[in-house]
Amino acid sequence: MNGVIRKAVFPAAGLGTRFLPATKAQPKEMLPLVDKPIIQYGVEEAVASGIDNIILVTGRGKNAIEDHFDVSVELESFLEARGKKDQLDEIRKISNLINFSYVRQGEPLGLGHAVLTTKTLVGDEPFAVILADDVIDAQPPAMRQMIDVFTELGGPVLAIERVARETVSSYGIIDAEEVRPGVYRIRDMVEKPPVHEAPSNLAIIGRYVLTPDIFPALETIGKDRAGEIQLTNGLRRLLKTREIYGCQIDGVRHDTGNKLGFLKAVVYFALRRPDLADQFREYLHTVDQNLGAPDSGSPARTAAKS
Repeated sequence: MNGVIRKAVFPAAGLGTRFLPATKAQPKEMLPLVDKPIIQYGVEEAVASGIDNIILVTGRGKNAIEDHFDVSVELESFLEARGKKDQLDEIRKISNLINFSYVRQGEPLGLGHAVLTTKTLVGDEPFAVILADDVIDAQPPAMRQMIDVFTELGGPVLAIERVARETVSSYGIIDAEEVRPGVYRIRDMVEKPPVHEAPSNLAIIGRYVLTPDIFPALETIGKDRAGEIQLTNGLRRLLKTREIYGCQIDGVRHDTGNKLGFLKAVVYFALRRPDLADQFREYLHTVDQNLGAPDSGSPARTAAKS
């Protein structure tokens, strides 16, 4: 099979209830990590991995995502008139990154359903799926690592990470044999198993390289008890007819889909910025003592005003 991956699907129709009230009027994918929205990190990863077409699966209230990646004539004119070249180049880079298309998921009926809505746009070719909540700092990019495995082995590839045994019930977990360091042939997978039933601690994370035969597999399984079409169940069906692989990503992953993970990601990427790192690190060193100072003249009060 052709190893060239030209399209990446970004499911972005979720309601983002974990971040209410911040997500009442804006998509969670647009929450900023320093000065870039979460979803832009995933799009930049796709571009750096050689992908040139993005398919966004959106829902009601997600117009801000489309606007973000569109050309803003008024803003560009404003920045150009004031000589703000760096900012102008940055926003032009956003709109020029890639070709975008959009499909509406009427109801959030599971990740498998989101993938299934892209069937016509994807067509008969392999494609990537990137869950923007998982922001991965890696070199080469996480998706590039997976595409390389796909090119080598010719089957669908799932990103995996070794997690703490006590957390396996929060993930899809694979049963697999190692083909070579960091690459596994998957025998089975189970969604959010109890700790004592988990076949391993190798968890599926938010990156997939899939082949078009996933679509009939998803159509065949139908909805689960919760009324959703689960991608994991579709992959288990596909596993009966072809080999599927796991690629252990060499990089740092942040799960920004929960508040603690989001805050950790903000700190991580701020400390990666040369223009912010020194001052921010100095501030972090003072946080504990500032929070513990009770009176109005304390360093904590001063820091809050700065």
